[in-house]
Amino acid sequence: MNAPNLRLGDLQLRILEILWDRTEASVADVHAVLKPERELAYTTVATMLRKMEARELVGHREEGRTFLYRALVQADAVTRSAGEHFVGRLFEGSLADAVSHLLTTREVSRTELDQIEKLIREAKRRAK
Repeated sequence: MNAPNLRLGDLQLRILEILWDRTEASVADVHAVLKPERELAYTTVATMLRKMEARELVGHREEGRTFLYRALVQADAVTRSAGEHFVGRLFEGSLADAVSHLLTTREVSRTELDQIEKLIREAKRRAK
């Protein structure tokens, strides 16, 4: 699937997280998880799942009269797409500018900086 098709709204991402966690879920199952988080009608969840299925983000199988939905996209594909969109759209493709922005606009702990340095060392080894 192409990266632009993986751009998701907050509700779509949350539904995928539920499906990744549960493997399969009915509209009622998804609605039950979402209900305490946000005030959504059952029909809103059903409509969103149908729209997501049309985009090939989710699929379903029938069990009696119940549709059981499952994610058709992997979490890492969604993360990769979001990261590429973030860097490409906001920083004209410059990873260095994106990292600089994050390092100067957020609180960064010494532990996080150590982890970033380790990731950079590993990336340098792979780039040789």
